[in-house]
Amino acid sequence: MRKHLNRYFVDCEDMMKYTYSFLKRLFDIVASLGGIIVTLPIWFVVIIGIEISDPGPLFYFARRVGKNNKYFYMIKFRSMRVDKNANEKSLRPEQSRIYPFGRFIRAAKLDELPQLLNVFLGSMTVVGPRPASVEQLSVTRGGENSSVASVKAGLTSPAALYDYLYGDFIEDEKEYEDKVLPARLALDRYYIGKQSMRYDMKLIWYTVRSIWGTIAKKIPVDILEEMLDAVDGDRQAIEEVKRRIDHIGDRS
Repeated sequence: MRKHLNRYFVDCEDMMKYTYSFLKRLFDIVASLGGIIVTLPIWFVVIIGIEISDPGPLFYFARRVGKNNKYFYMIKFRSMRVDKNANEKSLRPEQSRIYPFGRFIRAAKLDELPQLLNVFLGSMTVVGPRPASVEQLSVTRGGENSSVASVKAGLTSPAALYDYLYGDFIEDEKEYEDKVLPARLALDRYYIGKQSMRYDMKLIWYTVRSIWGTIAKKIPVDILEEMLDAVDGDRQAIEEVKRRIDHIGDRS
């Protein structure tokens, strides 16, 4: 009897995983195709902005590591000046290379729009851990975080939201490693055990709120709090973000 029950629960679990995978892929196709069509006018605005602000290649093809540690090229609008000697060993972008319009499209996440093509073609998903840089693979997918490679890389995730709401304030590499990286890695692991269509939809809504809040200089601190509480992160980050928001408000 116990053997049959165990087999029943295993079959049910497998069916739930298959259903989730099927619905997730269906959503990816519909959302990415719809997203490309709806945002196409924005693509043209970004392209014109890049040509005016810093003439050169429109797109940046970043070599990334996705599901099962397989390599693929992630597409982004170019937001940094071209440097043939540049590498991605650092966890922080080289601020001096980001040109003015590039800084804006990074803040508004418009540089990520071409990744809808990655989602449509199947190398990425809408919700999942951010793709790993080849040079940072041992950090973001090593040790405890090896399980993160079991799912497709995505456009947004708990770790991506935390990084966007807090990590983007930190420019110093050492400070980022101390203050941001531990919770970011923990949030990637957290998503692996938490993933579901309901949670994915929640994260998409949080992403919309976070982008809009950042543009309007009204960062949704409640989202940051939820991300930190999920992994028992250092809540000092919340106070630091609040201080930075107040500082931005004072300057404006």
